[in-house]
Amino acid sequence: MAGMTLDQLRIFLAVAEHQHFTRAAETLFITQPAVSAAIQNLEEEYGVKLFHRIGRHIEISEAGKLLQVEAQKILDQVTLTERGLRELNNMQRGELKLGSSLTIGNYWLPNKIGEFQRQYPGISVQCFLANTEEICTGTANGQFDLGLVEGVVSPSLKKTLAQEVVGSDRLLIVVGKSHSWFELPEVTLTELSTTEWVMREPGSGTQQRFEEALQNWGIPITELNIILVLNSGEMVKSIVESGVGATAISELMVKKELQLDTLRAIQVIDNTDDSSPILEIARPFLKLKHRQRFQTRLSKAFETMLTL
Repeated sequence: MAGMTLDQLRIFLAVAEHQHFTRAAETLFITQPAVSAAIQNLEEEYGVKLFHRIGRHIEISEAGKLLQVEAQKILDQVTLTERGLRELNNMQRGELKLGSSLTIGNYWLPNKIGEFQRQYPGISVQCFLANTEEICTGTANGQFDLGLVEGVVSPSLKKTLAQEVVGSDRLLIVVGKSHSWFELPEVTLTELSTTEWVMREPGSGTQQRFEEALQNWGIPITELNIILVLNSGEMVKSIVESGVGATAISELMVKKELQLDTLRAIQVIDNTDDSSPILEIARPFLKLKHRQRFQTRLSKAFETMLTL
């Protein structure tokens, strides 16, 4: 048995993507007969049909769908291995792919990336920003070498992703100048349900941590009067700054506005406790990496920098 080759897998994936032999050949800069021969050899070698020929069209078969998933995994691993081998030149060249949730990516991570680039100027750093849920999924799927999130990793991904705390910040409850709480030194837990709220979308790390805090305080999220749900922390900040509702937001995001006094952070007092303690919402910044995927030297070097 000769076995399949990497070239055959690349050809197969191109045909599966384009659902067309000629277009696959053009993409790969090879002849259409070479594409047909590669697919035929795979089908004959394993006694399966990878594509159904229907007139002038083709459709991928069940066997083809299975091979499509596994072939992509194989070629992804080959790419990572090749990257690892090329990095034996003292990390003078290479690429680092990061995924980051929005608050970390906009306010905490830039200094880390800047320092890394100063130490390794030949390295290309790509950073994709999205909410926590998307970054967790992308890291699990191999889209990123490392993920950085301030939210909660879903139980379904905890076996796949190793996580480590590399920083932290606080969520503050803030209001704008025209809000009735602006001049108050504090509010009680029971008063949280007396105002309107502007929230981040489900899947946001900020929203996850705020809902977690509410649950710990014994307040169902359904008790709050939520009037807006937005997928941008900057938009949330701007709307609240204009006087609409209250929100829970990263301290990093509102540092300037607090100094300018266009937003005010409101302390929350637990009036169900005789000592009336001040309640805070601390949240860790988590570094995520796949437990089994190959970790490049670049990735390991950046991991070290994150904790400095």
